[in-house]
This record gives sequence, C-alpha cells and structure tokens, in this order.
Amino acid sequence: MTTVQKAQTLTALYDAPEILRVVNVWDVVSAKAIAALPETKALATAGHSIAASFGYSDGAIPRELMLDMVGRIAASVDLPVSADLDDGYGDAGETTRLAIGVGIVGANVEDRLAPFEDSVATVRAIVRAAEAEGVAFALNARTDAFVRGGERPLEESIADAIARGRAFVAEGATSVFVPGILNAEVTRQLVEGIGRGKVSVIGLPGALAAAEYEALGVARISYGPTTQRVALGALQDLATSLYADGVLPEGIRPLN
Repeated sequence: MTTVQKAQTLTALYDAPEILRVVNVWDVVSAKAIAALPETKALATAGHSIAASFGYSDGAIPRELMLDMVGRIAASVDLPVSADLDDGYGDAGETTRLAIGVGIVGANVEDRLAPFEDSVATVRAIVRAAEAEGVAFALNARTDAFVRGGERPLEESIADAIARGRAFVAEGATSVFVPGILNAEVTRQLVEGIGRGKVSVIGLPGALAAAEYEALGVARISYGPTTQRVALGALQDLATSLYADGVLPEGIRPLN
C-alpha cells in the first residue's frame, strides 16, 4: 500500500465499531514479529521503548533519531504505522511533515499539560501539516490530564481531559489519548464528554480488558512500554537460567 492508502486504512480502523488493538513495537525486528500475526491490523511504536533502546530517558530522544527508527519500522512492514512523536519536538507541524515523509500515517503527540490554547494550536498545526501533504493522518492527540494532574481531585482531571479532548477533536484529531488506569466509570464519563469512538486508552496492569473498553465506546487500546518490558523480562529470566547451568528451551522460533 502507498502512504495515502495506509492512512486511509488506519482511519477506517479508528472508525470501525471494534476497538483498534495495537501492540507497541520499538524496532524493525519487533515490528516484523508483531506484523506477522494474522490478528495485527496496524502497528504503533512506543516512544519510551525506542528512547530506552538508544539509551535515552522517555521524551529525551532527538527527533532525527526517533524519525529514523519509526521510518525504518514503517518501511519494514506493509501495514499502517502510527508513531509516538513525544510532544512534537517544538514544531509539531514540521515533525508531522517529516514523519509522513518516512511513511508514518498516524501519531501520538502529547500535550504535557501545556496551556490549553498552546495545546490546541499544536493539534491544529499537525492537522494542517497532514492536509498539506494530502494524507488522512490519524492523530491520536494525547492529553496528560491524569498522568500530570498531580494531587488535584479526580473530577478536575476528568473535566480537563474532556475540555482538551473536545477541542482537539474540533481541530481535526482522529481520537484523544488519555493515558492512565481508567476504570469503567471514568471511561464512561470521558466517552460521554469527548465522543463515542473518540477516546483512546492504554492497557496497564489494573486496567480494564480491551473488550470492556470496546463496550464502553473506546476507539483504541495500546500498551506503551510494557511490551518491551515483558520482552526484556523474558530475556533476563533466560539469562538467569543459563547462568544457573540451564539449557535453552525447546521450540525457539526463528523470528530474527
């Protein structure tokens, strides 16, 4: 598929009644392993995981390095790829243009609880940049109303997330990503406030199952850096076994 076709495919997946399940990847080999599964309809990169792979803390990786990796991932599979582009690196419109240039057809861009109007302007810049490129870019606009809300009451974070989410959708965002462990009642309020099929969540220990979020009207679920953590945990466990004079298990799949 061309970049334009991949973008159209990704947008249709967001619009479908079924929740879009994306298992986050961080390099070419992880992308190929997940893309090979028949259940996989699209891929999403985990910015935290890519940054960690290069020795950076989350949000500190240079733009050119991030774009190089997500471009390599996009080129390695024939599926739509949505990239985690942190906060847009100070110029969200230009970052979007560059991302589209390397084959990315959707993105998470976080507001980091910047002032409301600044956050809305960032979404506007992304949407306009994608329109200028002729790509139906699937912006999963992230608000950190919960994860950066500090000690404020839950009700204030919910109201803030809804206000930002509604503004982001009005500017053309495909969906609104609200990270945090969201229970059924909070999720219901977010969906009612932002729109059915417009809320995106993250699957974390203690969160609801994907099917439960789907029943509540959530559009997408992703898993962030936890997929890499599981892989690294398995690697450590294997190493511990081998150091203890263990042997390699049977049935190792040649995925690389």
